[in-house]
Amino acid sequence: MKIGDKLRKELSKKFAPSSTIDREFGKYALTLKTDEAGNAVLAFLGSREESGDIKGFRYVRTLIRDQEGKVVKDHWDNHGKV
Repeated sequence: MKIGDKLRKELSKKFAPSSTIDREFGKYALTLKTDEAGNAVLAFLGSREESGDIKGFRYVRTLIRDQEGKVVKDHWDNHGKV
């Protein structure tokens, strides 16, 4: 499953730093983990089980900045099913 434009826009927002965020995205459950700057760096998308775990897909963000802080590379990789 690829990340669409709507989900990419949602994931590009700033969130609480160094936290785990659970929310709904359309018909899917979404869990995000953020870095110390509040950027989403890990996303789980799928259906939430009774235990709270998500059964679906895991995405990892590559976010590289240069010395001045400008974003050089920003993309999401699908790391398989969870």
